[in-house]
Amino acid sequence: MIHIVRSHATAQQITEMLEALGGYIKLAVDVQRGILAGGGAMHADCESTLLEDGSVQQGVWGADWYPSSQQVAYESLINIRPRQGNRSLEVTDPEIRARIAEIVRGLLGGT
Repeated sequence: MIHIVRSHATAQQITEMLEALGGYIKLAVDVQRGILAGGGAMHADCESTLLEDGSVQQGVWGADWYPSSQQVAYESLINIRPRQGNRSLEVTDPEIRARIAEIVRGLLGGT
């Protein structure tokens, strides 16, 4: 199940987002709006959910959240953006990575 998370996620939301993959949650993080969509089997599904909610694609980046270790991973096909200077699956800009981590840990951390 994909959830848009605007304030700290509940334990039930985390459980529902983990249903697709078990050990981790695929995310799309809107670094401009400070929200994320998580759950499902593909980052693109989360991205679509945010775009339908009013996000702008240039501000949405893919990541993964590992609740057991409270770690963020920054790799996703939706991150390949030559026009934005990101030619890799991994988010390479340290400022964007820091913003993703801040949002993810703020909304999902500690659960």
